[in-house]
Amino acid sequence: MTKKRLKLQRKKEKEKRKAANRKDPRSLTVKRKKGQKFANVEERIKTKLERARIKEAKLVERLKRYEVPKMQGPEVKPHELTGEERFFMKKMAQKKSNYVPIGRRGVFGGVILNMHMHWKKHETVKVICNSSCKPGQVQEFAQEIARLSGGIPIQIIGDDTVIFYRGKNYVQPKVMSPVDTLSKKKALEKSKYEQSLETVRHFIAIAEKELELYFRHNALYGDSNNRNPGSILDGPTRKDLEESGKPVKQNSDLSFNSFPPGLSEIKASATYEDLSGAEDDSKVEDLSLSESDSEDDHLFDLDDEESRDSSSATKTSSSAILGSS
Repeated sequence: MTKKRLKLQRKKEKEKRKAANRKDPRSLTVKRKKGQKFANVEERIKTKLERARIKEAKLVERLKRYEVPKMQGPEVKPHELTGEERFFMKKMAQKKSNYVPIGRRGVFGGVILNMHMHWKKHETVKVICNSSCKPGQVQEFAQEIARLSGGIPIQIIGDDTVIFYRGKNYVQPKVMSPVDTLSKKKALEKSKYEQSLETVRHFIAIAEKELELYFRHNALYGDSNNRNPGSILDGPTRKDLEESGKPVKQNSDLSFNSFPPGLSEIKASATYEDLSGAEDDSKVEDLSLSESDSEDDHLFDLDDEESRDSSSATKTSSSAILGSS
């Protein structure tokens, strides 16, 4: 490849990227000023809300471009299916493996085209929604597909599957993709804008709730910016008393002076409980030591008596031996 062709190829790729970025929902975001600072929390939340509402209005305006006027679909004569026929169609559709997926693009021309291709050989087809399908959205899809394709919805299984019957006198249309549907590319763009709009509305709801909680907190406790940090404590500290010029009581325990009255009382009571607990422990230890000493003395007395008895017995035995000799 020559240099000229390489330059032309890179230029085309760059133009494609720019065109894709213009259609990206992120390009509609209102950028905040660089280095912007806020005086308080209220101002920060209100600025975010304003930017989010501007983006919401832009997304709603952009989604209007993808609206297609609804036209009359293929005229299908109503078929009155008996209970046995309906039961047979359900069982036949469940046994067969042919299905049409619905992804994030939703119902567009490609879905209807695939259904007509399946109906060429099968009487029934399953339409399965992927994980992008919301709960309760299957009924809307069933009505829209029935209008566009002319099929009859027989059964809705769970929150993601619909079984369609093509009809008794089915004839494949010449144009299988309806005119009043979006193409694959435009359906994807629309889904991106819808997803972005849902996210922005969710963010606006959270920000409004946060602002409401902030106003409620200020009504109860006052503005946090005008609050004195020392007001959280029970009373004035030693430093505050010295600055105000009031006399400070001297106390032998310096640790109590560094705390306000409420906290000093709590600390004093805690130290008193610790001392009383230590005294009780010492008394118990003294009693246990005295008891152990008394037991030892008693044992020593018993040993002395036993030794005396044994010595007297030895003396008598020795005297008896000498007398007999």
